[in-house]
Amino acid sequence: MDMEYKITTAVTTEPLSLAEVKLHLRITSETMSGDTVTYQSIVPGSHGIATHTGTAVDVLGKTALVNLNAGLCTGSVAAKIQESDDNTNWSDFAGGGFTTVTAANDNAVQEIEYTGVKRYIRVLAVVTSVASEFSADVITKTGSSAEDNLLTMLISAAREYCENVTGRALATQTIEYYLDSFPSGDIELPRPPLQSVTSVIYKDSAATPTTMTLTTQYLVDSDRTVGRIVLPYGVTWPSFTAYSVNPITIKYVCGYYASNPIPKAIKQAMLLLIGHFYENREAVLVGVVSKTIEFAVQALLSQYRVRWF
Repeated sequence: MDMEYKITTAVTTEPLSLAEVKLHLRITSETMSGDTVTYQSIVPGSHGIATHTGTAVDVLGKTALVNLNAGLCTGSVAAKIQESDDNTNWSDFAGGGFTTVTAANDNAVQEIEYTGVKRYIRVLAVVTSVASEFSADVITKTGSSAEDNLLTMLISAAREYCENVTGRALATQTIEYYLDSFPSGDIELPRPPLQSVTSVIYKDSAATPTTMTLTTQYLVDSDRTVGRIVLPYGVTWPSFTAYSVNPITIKYVCGYYASNPIPKAIKQAMLLLIGHFYENREAVLVGVVSKTIEFAVQALLSQYRVRWF
Protein backbone atom coordinates (compact mmCIF):
# COMPACT_ATOMS: atom_id res chain seq x y z
CA MET A 1 0.00 0.00 0.00
CA ASP A 2 1.55 3.26 -1.17
CA MET A 3 1.32 6.23 1.20
CA GLU A 4 2.54 9.80 1.49
CA TYR A 5 1.85 12.85 3.61
CA LYS A 6 2.47 16.58 3.76
CA ILE A 7 2.30 19.25 6.45
CA THR A 8 -0.57 21.64 5.64
CA THR A 9 -0.37 23.84 8.75
CA ALA A 10 3.21 24.40 9.86
CA VAL A 11 4.47 24.84 13.40
CA THR A 12 3.71 28.28 14.86
CA THR A 13 5.09 27.78 18.38
CA GLU A 14 8.47 26.04 18.64
CA PRO A 15 9.19 23.69 21.56
CA LEU A 16 12.15 25.90 22.54
CA SER A 17 11.94 29.64 23.12
CA LEU A 18 14.62 32.18 22.29
CA ALA A 19 15.08 32.77 26.00
CA GLU A 20 15.83 29.07 26.63
CA VAL A 21 18.29 28.93 23.75
CA LYS A 22 20.08 32.11 24.83
CA LEU A 23 20.40 30.73 28.35
CA HIS A 24 21.91 27.53 26.95
CA LEU A 25 24.32 29.48 24.74
CA ARG A 26 25.13 31.96 27.54
CA ILE A 27 24.17 34.90 25.34
CA THR A 28 23.61 38.03 27.41
CA SER A 29 23.08 41.13 25.35
CA GLU A 30 20.12 42.64 27.15
CA THR A 31 19.48 46.13 28.47
CA MET A 32 16.66 47.09 30.82
CA SER A 33 15.34 49.96 28.69
CA GLY A 34 15.68 48.22 25.34
CA ASP A 35 14.40 44.79 26.23
CA THR A 36 11.65 45.39 28.82
CA VAL A 37 8.19 46.51 27.69
CA THR A 38 5.06 47.03 29.81
CA TYR A 39 1.61 46.46 28.30
CA GLN A 40 -1.70 47.36 29.89
CA SER A 41 -4.02 44.38 29.72
CA ILE A 42 -6.57 46.09 31.98
CA VAL A 43 -6.10 49.86 32.22
CA PRO A 44 -5.89 51.57 35.65
CA GLY A 45 -9.13 52.91 37.07
CA SER A 46 -12.27 52.13 38.99
CA HIS A 47 -13.88 49.07 37.44
CA GLY A 48 -17.53 48.31 38.05
CA ILE A 49 -19.30 45.09 38.95
CA ALA A 50 -18.74 42.95 35.85
CA THR A 51 -16.32 40.59 34.12
CA HIS A 52 -13.46 42.59 32.65
CA THR A 53 -11.56 40.97 29.77
CA GLY A 54 -8.08 42.39 29.30
CA THR A 55 -6.30 43.15 26.05
CA ALA A 56 -4.21 40.26 24.67
CA VAL A 57 -0.41 40.56 24.65
CA ASP A 58 1.89 38.64 22.27
CA VAL A 59 4.60 36.98 24.38
CA LEU A 60 6.10 34.67 21.75
CA GLY A 61 9.87 34.40 22.27
CA LYS A 62 9.75 36.49 25.43
CA THR A 63 9.66 36.04 29.18
CA ALA A 64 6.61 37.61 30.79
CA LEU A 65 5.58 38.83 34.23
CA VAL A 66 1.94 39.72 34.96
CA ASN A 67 1.11 42.28 37.66
CA LEU A 68 -2.25 42.85 39.35
CA ASN A 69 -2.02 46.33 40.87
CA ALA A 70 -4.88 46.91 43.33
CA GLY A 71 -5.96 50.25 44.78
CA LEU A 72 -8.97 50.81 47.04
CA CYS A 73 -11.17 47.72 47.05
CA THR A 74 -14.29 47.52 49.19
CA GLY A 75 -15.75 44.69 47.18
CA SER A 76 -13.73 41.85 45.66
CA VAL A 77 -11.63 41.31 42.54
CA ALA A 78 -10.92 37.76 41.32
CA ALA A 79 -8.34 37.90 38.53
CA LYS A 80 -6.52 35.23 36.53
CA ILE A 81 -4.22 34.81 33.55
CA GLN A 82 -5.57 33.26 30.37
CA GLU A 83 -3.58 31.93 27.38
CA SER A 84 -4.20 31.27 23.70
CA ASP A 85 -2.44 30.00 20.57
CA ASP A 86 -4.55 32.05 18.16
CA ASN A 87 -5.95 35.03 20.14
CA THR A 88 -9.41 33.50 19.68
CA ASN A 89 -9.67 30.34 21.77
CA TRP A 90 -8.72 31.02 25.39
CA SER A 91 -8.12 28.83 28.43
CA ASP A 92 -6.98 29.45 31.99
CA PHE A 93 -3.23 29.29 32.59
CA ALA A 94 -2.50 26.74 35.33
CA GLY A 95 -1.10 28.57 38.33
CA GLY A 96 -2.25 31.91 36.94
CA GLY A 97 -4.90 32.74 39.52
CA PHE A 98 -4.23 35.80 41.66
CA THR A 99 -5.28 35.94 45.30
CA THR A 100 -8.74 37.52 45.43
CA VAL A 101 -8.42 41.20 46.34
CA THR A 102 -10.64 42.54 49.15
CA ALA A 103 -10.42 45.41 51.65
CA ALA A 104 -8.13 43.24 53.73
CA ASN A 105 -5.36 43.03 51.13
CA ASP A 106 -5.93 45.97 48.76
CA ASN A 107 -3.42 48.69 47.83
CA ALA A 108 -0.87 46.06 46.89
CA VAL A 109 0.76 44.47 43.85
CA GLN A 110 0.65 40.76 43.06
CA GLU A 111 3.07 39.22 40.54
CA ILE A 112 2.87 35.96 38.59
CA GLU A 113 5.45 34.86 36.01
CA TYR A 114 3.97 33.37 32.87
CA THR A 115 5.77 30.09 32.18
CA GLY A 116 3.42 28.63 29.57
CA VAL A 117 4.05 28.03 25.89
CA LYS A 118 1.16 29.87 24.25
CA ARG A 119 1.64 32.93 22.06
CA TYR A 120 -0.92 35.25 23.68
CA ILE A 121 -1.88 35.99 27.28
CA ARG A 122 -4.40 38.32 28.93
CA VAL A 123 -5.94 39.00 32.34
CA LEU A 124 -9.59 38.26 33.13
CA ALA A 125 -10.99 39.95 36.26
CA VAL A 126 -14.39 39.55 37.93
CA VAL A 127 -15.53 42.40 40.19
CA THR A 128 -18.30 41.72 42.70
CA SER A 129 -20.18 43.74 45.33
CA VAL A 130 -18.67 47.20 44.74
CA ALA A 131 -16.58 48.88 42.02
CA SER A 132 -12.87 48.56 42.75
CA GLU A 133 -9.66 50.23 41.68
CA PHE A 134 -7.09 48.06 39.95
CA SER A 135 -5.11 47.45 36.79
CA ALA A 136 -3.34 44.50 35.15
CA ASP A 137 -0.01 44.83 33.35
CA VAL A 138 2.04 42.36 31.31
CA ILE A 139 5.77 43.04 31.42
CA THR A 140 7.81 41.32 28.71
CA LYS A 141 11.55 41.01 28.27
CA THR A 142 13.28 40.11 25.04
CA GLY A 143 16.98 39.89 24.37
CA SER A 144 18.30 42.40 21.87
CA SER A 145 20.82 40.07 20.26
CA ALA A 146 21.41 40.92 16.62
CA GLU A 147 21.42 37.17 16.01
CA ASP A 148 17.82 36.54 17.05
CA ASN A 149 16.83 35.75 13.46
CA LEU A 150 19.66 33.24 13.20
CA LEU A 151 18.74 31.61 16.50
CA THR A 152 15.09 31.40 15.47
CA MET A 153 16.11 29.64 12.26
CA LEU A 154 18.40 27.26 14.18
CA ILE A 155 15.56 26.33 16.55
CA SER A 156 13.41 25.32 13.58
CA ALA A 157 16.29 23.48 11.91
CA ALA A 158 17.05 21.53 15.09
CA ARG A 159 13.40 20.63 15.55
CA GLU A 160 13.07 19.43 11.96
CA TYR A 161 16.22 17.30 12.31
CA CYS A 162 14.96 15.72 15.54
CA GLU A 163 11.54 15.12 13.96
CA ASN A 164 13.12 13.31 11.02
CA VAL A 165 15.30 11.16 13.30
CA THR A 166 12.57 10.24 15.78
CA GLY A 167 9.64 10.14 13.37
CA ARG A 168 7.67 12.29 15.83
CA ALA A 169 6.02 15.71 15.57
CA LEU A 170 7.64 17.85 18.24
CA ALA A 171 5.11 20.70 18.05
CA THR A 172 1.49 21.09 16.95
CA GLN A 173 1.02 20.82 13.18
CA THR A 174 -1.66 19.68 10.73
CA ILE A 175 -0.97 16.85 8.29
CA GLU A 176 -2.73 15.43 5.26
CA TYR A 177 -1.99 11.73 4.85
CA TYR A 178 -2.64 10.09 1.49
CA LEU A 179 -3.46 6.44 0.75
CA ASP A 180 -4.00 4.66 -2.55
CA SER A 181 -6.38 2.15 -0.92
CA PHE A 182 -7.81 1.18 2.42
CA PRO A 183 -5.72 -1.40 4.31
CA SER A 184 -6.90 -4.76 5.57
CA GLY A 185 -6.61 -3.55 9.16
CA ASP A 186 -5.97 -0.36 11.10
CA ILE A 187 -4.49 2.84 9.66
CA GLU A 188 -1.45 4.04 11.62
CA LEU A 189 -0.79 7.77 11.30
CA PRO A 190 2.76 9.14 10.86
CA ARG A 191 4.43 11.69 13.15
CA PRO A 192 3.00 10.94 16.59
CA PRO A 193 1.73 11.95 19.05
CA LEU A 194 -1.72 12.17 17.50
CA GLN A 195 -3.97 14.91 18.89
CA SER A 196 -7.12 14.56 16.79
CA VAL A 197 -8.43 13.49 13.38
CA THR A 198 -10.14 16.24 11.40
CA SER A 199 -11.52 14.20 8.50
CA VAL A 200 -11.29 10.99 6.48
CA ILE A 201 -12.29 11.54 2.83
CA TYR A 202 -12.20 9.18 -0.15
CA LYS A 203 -12.82 9.98 -3.82
CA ASP A 204 -14.30 7.68 -6.43
CA SER A 205 -13.21 7.43 -10.06
CA ALA A 206 -15.23 10.56 -10.90
CA ALA A 207 -13.37 12.50 -8.18
CA THR A 208 -16.54 12.73 -6.07
CA PRO A 209 -15.48 13.05 -2.41
CA THR A 210 -17.20 11.22 0.45
CA THR A 211 -16.49 12.18 4.05
CA MET A 212 -16.59 9.29 6.49
CA THR A 213 -18.43 9.67 9.82
CA LEU A 214 -16.58 9.41 13.12
CA THR A 215 -17.85 6.75 15.60
CA THR A 216 -20.08 5.00 13.05
CA GLN A 217 -17.59 4.42 10.22
CA TYR A 218 -14.29 4.78 12.07
CA LEU A 219 -12.80 5.34 15.52
CA VAL A 220 -9.69 7.27 16.59
CA ASP A 221 -7.09 5.85 18.96
CA SER A 222 -4.77 8.58 20.23
CA ASP A 223 -3.65 6.70 23.35
CA ARG A 224 -0.99 4.55 21.71
CA THR A 225 2.45 5.85 20.89
CA VAL A 226 1.48 5.78 17.21
CA GLY A 227 -2.07 7.04 16.77
CA ARG A 228 -4.37 5.07 14.54
CA ILE A 229 -7.77 4.92 12.90
CA VAL A 230 -9.68 1.70 13.58
CA LEU A 231 -12.99 0.25 12.48
CA PRO A 232 -15.95 -0.10 14.86
CA TYR A 233 -17.08 -3.66 15.55
CA GLY A 234 -18.74 -5.22 12.51
CA VAL A 235 -17.82 -2.35 10.15
CA THR A 236 -15.63 -2.65 7.06
CA TRP A 237 -13.78 -0.08 5.00
CA PRO A 238 -15.79 1.37 2.08
CA SER A 239 -15.66 -0.47 -1.23
CA PHE A 240 -15.33 1.92 -4.15
CA THR A 241 -13.58 2.47 -7.48
CA ALA A 242 -10.72 4.74 -6.49
CA TYR A 243 -9.70 7.99 -8.13
CA SER A 244 -6.33 7.76 -9.88
CA VAL A 245 -4.45 10.24 -7.66
CA ASN A 246 -4.50 10.17 -3.85
CA PRO A 247 -8.03 8.79 -3.53
CA ILE A 248 -7.95 8.70 0.29
CA THR A 249 -7.00 11.74 2.38
CA ILE A 250 -6.79 11.75 6.17
CA LYS A 251 -6.38 15.16 7.79
CA TYR A 252 -5.26 15.27 11.40
CA VAL A 253 -3.49 17.32 14.06
CA CYS A 254 -0.40 15.94 15.74
CA GLY A 255 2.53 17.01 17.89
CA TYR A 256 3.40 17.62 21.52
CA TYR A 257 1.52 20.38 23.35
CA ALA A 258 1.00 21.76 26.88
CA SER A 259 -0.90 18.75 28.26
CA ASN A 260 1.48 16.31 26.56
CA PRO A 261 4.84 18.10 26.63
CA ILE A 262 7.86 17.22 24.54
CA PRO A 263 10.26 14.85 26.38
CA LYS A 264 13.18 16.63 28.05
CA ALA A 265 15.71 14.37 26.33
CA ILE A 266 14.52 15.58 22.92
CA LYS A 267 14.68 19.22 24.05
CA GLN A 268 18.24 18.61 25.25
CA ALA A 269 19.15 17.09 21.88
CA MET A 270 17.76 20.21 20.21
CA LEU A 271 19.85 22.44 22.47
CA LEU A 272 23.01 20.45 21.66
CA LEU A 273 22.30 20.74 17.95
CA ILE A 274 21.61 24.47 18.18
CA GLY A 275 24.88 24.95 20.07
CA HIS A 276 26.73 22.99 17.40
CA PHE A 277 25.09 24.93 14.55
CA TYR A 278 25.76 28.24 16.31
CA GLU A 279 29.46 27.59 16.84
CA ASN A 280 30.08 26.00 13.42
CA ARG A 281 28.63 28.18 10.68
CA GLU A 282 30.50 26.76 7.70
CA ALA A 283 30.02 23.55 5.75
CA VAL A 284 33.60 22.41 6.39
CA LEU A 285 35.38 22.12 9.75
CA VAL A 286 39.13 22.70 9.86
CA GLY A 287 41.19 20.91 12.47
CA VAL A 288 40.27 18.13 14.91
CA VAL A 289 36.69 16.92 14.55
CA SER A 290 35.00 15.53 17.66
CA LYS A 291 32.23 12.96 17.44
CA THR A 292 31.05 13.56 21.00
CA ILE A 293 28.16 15.88 20.16
CA GLU A 294 26.91 13.65 17.38
CA PHE A 295 26.96 10.65 19.72
CA ALA A 296 25.17 12.60 22.47
CA VAL A 297 22.42 13.76 20.12
CA GLN A 298 21.90 10.29 18.68
CA ALA A 299 21.88 8.74 22.15
CA LEU A 300 19.22 11.16 23.34
CA LEU A 301 17.03 10.74 20.26
CA SER A 302 17.40 6.98 19.76
CA GLN A 303 15.21 6.17 22.77
CA TYR A 304 12.33 8.07 21.15
CA ARG A 305 12.68 6.81 17.58
CA VAL A 306 9.36 5.51 16.27
CA ARG A 307 9.41 2.57 13.89
CA TRP A 308 5.78 2.65 12.88
CA PHE A 309 6.14 1.64 9.24
